[in-house]
Amino acid sequence: MAKRDYYEILGVDRNASQADIKRAYRRLAMKYHPDKNPDNKDAEEKFKEASEAYEVLSNPDKRTRYDQFGFAGVKQDFGPGGFQWTDFTHATDFSDIFENFFRGSDIFDSIFGFGRRDRTRRGAEPGEDIRISLSLSLEDIANGLEKKVKISVLETCPDCNGTGAADGKVSICPKCNGSGRVKQIRQSFFGQMATIVTCPECNGEGTVIKNRCYTCRGEGRIQKVKTIKVHIPAGISGGQYIRLRGEGNVGKRGGEKGDLLIYVKEKEHDKFKRDGANLISEYYISFSQAALGAQVEVPILYGKIKMHIPSGTQSGKIFRLRNQGLPYLNSSQRGDLFIKVIVVTPTKLSAEEKELFRKLSKYDSKTISKSSKGFFDTVKDYFS
Repeated sequence: MAKRDYYEILGVDRNASQADIKRAYRRLAMKYHPDKNPDNKDAEEKFKEASEAYEVLSNPDKRTRYDQFGFAGVKQDFGPGGFQWTDFTHATDFSDIFENFFRGSDIFDSIFGFGRRDRTRRGAEPGEDIRISLSLSLEDIANGLEKKVKISVLETCPDCNGTGAADGKVSICPKCNGSGRVKQIRQSFFGQMATIVTCPECNGEGTVIKNRCYTCRGEGRIQKVKTIKVHIPAGISGGQYIRLRGEGNVGKRGGEKGDLLIYVKEKEHDKFKRDGANLISEYYISFSQAALGAQVEVPILYGKIKMHIPSGTQSGKIFRLRNQGLPYLNSSQRGDLFIKVIVVTPTKLSAEEKELFRKLSKYDSKTISKSSKGFFDTVKDYFS
């Protein structure tokens, strides 16, 4: 069965604000949650479908790629089997409703990680994402490639195996019982008031270490430099991100690894300008080539290709060479190459050349025409 559009799933239009998207997901999550629909596979699928849509549309980067390339633009963010519950990163956004409404639910705890198991592991913080930029040439983008990059990353401390404790012993905080929070009661004009504050004993971590590891000073991780292989898909554009899951910093005390986010930059090319998958270039010809016509060799990204200049070609004429542009992302199709020919006016003439031009001048006047359209307007005409 074909996947449904994410906006359609949430019931919002493509210009919906983040608040609208969050509101729409909250409504669907409440409606289709498994606790309200026991043994209802259809509701469970709709719950997961809505969560996948929210995961993409609530993230500006993912949403931009989805709007531009559809499902292909966010395919890299999920595993080979598509969206899984481990890919959902916004569970805590809705804990204020779900944890209270479905308190004690084994299904909810197993899906989102709330409940007793989560509270006893507050010391294991998730790792941070690492962001780097990568500059690519048009040649790199045309073919795609694998590139090695060096990154500085926090890895699991080998001396304490990520626990942060020299002896490997980590205890649940006795003051907050592992929750990382304690109730504080104070007297006011209105009587006793109770507030929940961060536990001062464990600083909100839920665990305490008596004998901290000397190497990592109790964090459970140390700095290292490592080399990562990055696959650059053909047709990628500057301004897009490549996400490598699990290649970021490891979390404190055994927490999950963050991701590596690679921001793509495009190097300026000396011959070509890019317009999506199309390339635009200029080629200079002489008066005689323009008047009589010629067979010329024009540059493409790799090598040259023959192009026919018909007689009477005017300066500014644009020729379209199909399939000589860049590939579309995640597609076998390619864009086109647009060549704008410019007739070069000679600046230094010999006496013989001057005499020849004088003889030709009597045939001028009535043959000159001007185009009212600019270069890029003419290029757009090919797509109208």
